[in-house]
Amino acid sequence: MDKNYNLTYIIGITLVATLGGLLFGYDTAVISGAEKGLEGFFLQATDFQYNKFLHGITSSSALIGCVIGGAISGLFAMQFGRRNSLRFSSVLFFLSALGSYYPEFLFFPLGIPSWNLLIAFNLYRILGGIGVGLASAIVPMYIAEIAPSSIRGTLVSCNQFAIIFGMLVVYFVNFLILGDHANPIIDKSAEGILSVNAASDPWTIARGWRYMFGSEAYVAAVFGFLLFFVPKTPRYLALTGQIPEALTVLTKVNGETKAKEILADIVATSKEKTEKLFAYGTAVVIIGILLSVFQQAIGINAVLYYSPRIFESAGTGNGMIQTVIMGVVNIVFTVIAILTVDKFGRKPLLIIGSIGMAIGAFAVALCDHYDKKGIVPVASLIVYAAFFMMSWGPICWVLISEIFPNTIRGKAVAIAVAFQWIFNYIVSSTFPPLYDFSPMVAYGLYGTMCVLAAIFVWKWVPETKGKTLEDMSKLWKK
Repeated sequence: MDKNYNLTYIIGITLVATLGGLLFGYDTAVISGAEKGLEGFFLQATDFQYNKFLHGITSSSALIGCVIGGAISGLFAMQFGRRNSLRFSSVLFFLSALGSYYPEFLFFPLGIPSWNLLIAFNLYRILGGIGVGLASAIVPMYIAEIAPSSIRGTLVSCNQFAIIFGMLVVYFVNFLILGDHANPIIDKSAEGILSVNAASDPWTIARGWRYMFGSEAYVAAVFGFLLFFVPKTPRYLALTGQIPEALTVLTKVNGETKAKEILADIVATSKEKTEKLFAYGTAVVIIGILLSVFQQAIGINAVLYYSPRIFESAGTGNGMIQTVIMGVVNIVFTVIAILTVDKFGRKPLLIIGSIGMAIGAFAVALCDHYDKKGIVPVASLIVYAAFFMMSWGPICWVLISEIFPNTIRGKAVAIAVAFQWIFNYIVSSTFPPLYDFSPMVAYGLYGTMCVLAAIFVWKWVPETKGKTLEDMSKLWKK
């Protein structure tokens, strides 16, 4: 196996790119600490009645943007390049953070909740979601197109580490912002109408959630700045006819001899008349879509977005502390995936992870059925999340970034990622009413999906360990 590559240069590029992953995690998980204060704020509106249905939509509204961002990512990646698309996403992250912090800007009086302000807030969250959707598709693509094949899985998995690290960072940030303050107490009348208990902490309702959303602007600014110091990817440069520039980047990464060999393969595959989406058959596209669907249908984001609320209902005291502990465990298990993905392969990790998740999810369902509170349901949730982090979390992104041939990668990745965010939205927006109806039903459903995911991987997903991106054309032609 050829190891004559410039590891320092590759790591530097990867670290900058994975800031997009960190923002992905930060933006999607910031709601976990802010959603209760946000709910308390809009429950005080006098021109409409805020309810669980609206709260589920508001908590998940960024995911609408994620669907849009994922869907347009292929167009952006080809028209403007991978690097410029990431620059655009950093601007969206920045504007969304400031807008979510101060949704009243220019048009509404500060601190007075209303139906129109709810719409404005959701639009700012959708804006950030578009940034997440773009980053979620293009960061793995960018890294995969820069990385040598022998360490590609490891480097793309680093993006998942960045996503989880971003979540852990925002869990800590939310925890520190909350400080000695408490989340509002939400009362429910006999008629099912929600209201804020008079004993609730007014600071959390008025300011706490704003600071949580606004904190993202700092990271977004750093990401946008650093993107001026990384190159365009050699695959994009070759596909757009910039051959000398592609050779320059490949030489910096792989050395002169290997660079010429890789460039020849890239140019050969880019000239094939196989640019239509289904040029390699429908199987590759359907498998890519189903990888995305299963990553979300197993229900992980229902835990990540609402973890403090879930832990509090399990009777373990401060849900924010339990959420931080889960974040640390998630980091550890993501590192396991990074260290093993290029040794054991993609399929074994996905199958093991699916089985482990199923065990955790079914255990949570049983705890609810037998009204078991305390450490057992909390530990089961953490097991469920941990097995996701060593499997479907990073490995799905690795496969989506590498499974498609060069000439259809931009379009195919965009479709797969769009489906991922559609199902993310479905799962996340339906979780509050489903969990309110029956936690046992919710986690029983997710556990069943984990079993189906394991069967799908075992039967239909090809192993891509050690293959070059150009090998994908040969694999799907067989």
